[in-house]
Amino acid sequence: MSLNQSGLENTEEVQSGASVEQPSESNNEETTTPVEGLAVPAASEAPASEIDAPAASDDAVSASDVPATETPVETTSSTPAVGSSQLKRGDLVEGVIKSTSPTQILVDVGTPNDGVILADELERLNKRTLESLRVGEKLNVYVVNPQGRDGHVILSLNRAAEEMDWQRAEEFRQNQEVYETRIAGYNKGGLIVRFGRLRGFVPQSQMSADRRRVLGDQTPEEQWSGMVNEPILVKVMEVDRARNRLILSERSASRESRERRKENLISQLTVGEVRDGKVVSLEDFGAFVDIGGAEGLVHLTELSWQHVTHPREVLQVGQDVKVEVISIDTDHKRIGLSMKRQASDPWDTVATRYEVGQLVQGMVTKLTKFGAFAQLVDVPEIEGLIHISELSDKRVNHPREVVNENDKLTLRVVKIDVKNRRLGLSLKRVNSAEYLDQDWATSFGGDES
Repeated sequence: MSLNQSGLENTEEVQSGASVEQPSESNNEETTTPVEGLAVPAASEAPASEIDAPAASDDAVSASDVPATETPVETTSSTPAVGSSQLKRGDLVEGVIKSTSPTQILVDVGTPNDGVILADELERLNKRTLESLRVGEKLNVYVVNPQGRDGHVILSLNRAAEEMDWQRAEEFRQNQEVYETRIAGYNKGGLIVRFGRLRGFVPQSQMSADRRRVLGDQTPEEQWSGMVNEPILVKVMEVDRARNRLILSERSASRESRERRKENLISQLTVGEVRDGKVVSLEDFGAFVDIGGAEGLVHLTELSWQHVTHPREVLQVGQDVKVEVISIDTDHKRIGLSMKRQASDPWDTVATRYEVGQLVQGMVTKLTKFGAFAQLVDVPEIEGLIHISELSDKRVNHPREVVNENDKLTLRVVKIDVKNRRLGLSLKRVNSAEYLDQDWATSFGGDES
């Protein structure tokens, strides 16, 4: 029978500030709680002396990230086959149960003398595991002492499960598979998570970008206490059995899992689809929005119908938004999103409410060598251009000679191009006799009586 940690009984609580050292071989009190069933006390219960793991560097995980045990733990040898008469301390072997009683279980491990699992270990097994220990069943056991009392080989189920977890951790390291577990605690250097019965350490530098974004100048208790028992995906980065060190990385796992989620999402998305999302980061060129396990880009020009210089003008990280999928690049795994297309197009208003020759109110927003841009007061999403030739009847070398930014002006509409989204405005033609009849009709409703 192959054992896993889910059959072991909870006898040790994981303190929020616990060291990430594994129990030493000489310690018979083994942690037997599976990750999913951890009962973790509040961070405030952890003694300050236990919060001892130094913060990891941002560049690499070094040996100083977690403390090593004072005495190196003896590593296990390769598993001898049943029938071998040579056993030594630390061997992990498969045996067959010969007999059971409330005080001990005898196991045939291929030696002249049987192996024995003693009562103190049986007391720490849960009912389900005890019931599975039947005569004739196979199980993995750890050799605690090849020459114990009465000549029996002293065996441990708990240590066997732990050693199997070390082997499993090494397999995960070599294969770089993603391991799903839960956060069991923390110290000043990072997070403590369970890998089976082992305690692994995730340095702060190896946390995911999303998790690191929520960190500030708070204490570890304030930063991470709310994360205890949260699920976490990690990759095994370092397995040092002799020093009881197990270093994990959420950052590496997040990158891989994010790519997988993105591939899956891209296969489901369609252009024109509307999704709810959350802003995860702001860049000079736009905003990245999570739309259900993967991020898409809302380019600066797709944030708003109104001119936006930087995304922070209209968004903040963590904000919930509604976006439309406007492009899907399966080859490069890119998703293009738009926020402004979820709002009514202001050019529809221009097309229906404005006409060439009409007087409008505008606010100067930007000066360039070829003219000035003005934002319509009634439709602030629309900017029109006052060409330098439309600023004054006199020669103008630069618009600043006539207007300044933030000037509020009365302007004449001289061009409307809805298709190309261009609006031409004029300052010099505001009092032009050319539009006298139109101004009269506008002001007096065409009543000449």
